Amino acid sequence: MKRFHGKEDFNLAFQGSDQLLVLKHSSTCPISQVAYEEYESFANEHEQLPLYYLIVQEDRPLSNYIAETFKVKHESPQALLFKNGELAWHASHWDITYDSLTKAINK
Repeated sequence: MKRFHGKEDFNLAFQGSDQLLVLKHSSTCPISQVAYEEYESFANEHEQLPLYYLIVQEDRPLSNYIAETFKVKHESPQALLFKNGELAWHASHWDITYDSLTKAINK
């Protein structure tokens, strides 16, 4: 699991992967902390997948860029799965679980 530090990081990962999973994480929200822990647990068992996160408070421009580019309402926490250059799935808040991430990847 790697952290994005700007649009350039995101664009490099996005262009270099057929599949990319991203978590928008709020460092001040307890719901986001639970989602982060679920995402981290998933990441620890799926190290072969390109898994990234960003901290919304520290990288709002990237968070906004993703929302605008892929026409998905910003939420935090929010998990987004990109496949073949398109947004294939997204979930927010309590819907971000190990099981929901597994189902999304396996679709």
